[in-house]
Amino acid sequence: MPAAVIPIRSHSRRASWVVLEVAQPGRKPVPYGILFADAETSKLTFRLHDLSLFEVLDETDFDVLTALSADIEEKGRDMGGLPLLDWLEDRASHFLRVTDRAGIGYFGSAQAAVDRLFDEHVDRAVRPYITHLPVYSLRAAATRFGELMENEEEAESWVRAPENLRVTNGMFVATVVGRSMEPLIPDGSQCIFRAPVTGSRKGRYLLIEKFDEADFASRYTVKRYAREGKLVESGEREAPIRLEPLNPEFEAFDLASDQYRVIAEFLQVLYSE
Repeated sequence: MPAAVIPIRSHSRRASWVVLEVAQPGRKPVPYGILFADAETSKLTFRLHDLSLFEVLDETDFDVLTALSADIEEKGRDMGGLPLLDWLEDRASHFLRVTDRAGIGYFGSAQAAVDRLFDEHVDRAVRPYITHLPVYSLRAAATRFGELMENEEEAESWVRAPENLRVTNGMFVATVVGRSMEPLIPDGSQCIFRAPVTGSRKGRYLLIEKFDEADFASRYTVKRYAREGKLVESGEREAPIRLEPLNPEFEAFDLASDQYRVIAEFLQVLYSE
């Protein structure tokens, strides 16, 4: 039952989506999640609300909703996303319901498209550092979260955090460009970082600002902090640190203590193309 197409930026792919609703006895159905199936691959992507949406749930309904995410994931994997939407349209009509199917054109990450639909049709509230994280350019992140903490930069926008992430103050999202950290960080990925970086930095993936780079594209980099700097000579300065890429096509390099500052620690990729 195709409906209106909702464009999100210029698109290269198409998908079908529905709102999953929960209808408690004697109550108006409430939007609970977004189910999204790519038209070409039939891959299912989805996001569900948490149980805080409901003031009261009986034991049976609680059990159904508690198991729902795992059940949808399993059915989407076994059946495919489009057949799952067909199955739900045919069978979901009581406690769980779906709206009419809609078409969408989207570009980039399916999860990003799902999260935007979720924000529009399920939960419009932006709760900073609870459900959403701020988005910054790398330059703004360096100003806001760098060791000097120069200014209070305003976020460019707020993006919904992953369901499995324990969100804390100091986390933010920024886009990482380049292939040096592939396959962990694909070129152009939106990534989650956390500042400040405390404790030993060795072995951690860090967002670094290099002071000797005038070119913006080269000034900010994510690398593995491979070697701690240590005091040398009479304790007046530190030995260079060593930063390593993951992609073997790129070489490791050293930076002296006055050539860089640590902005934040990389936690995970949020969206990739």
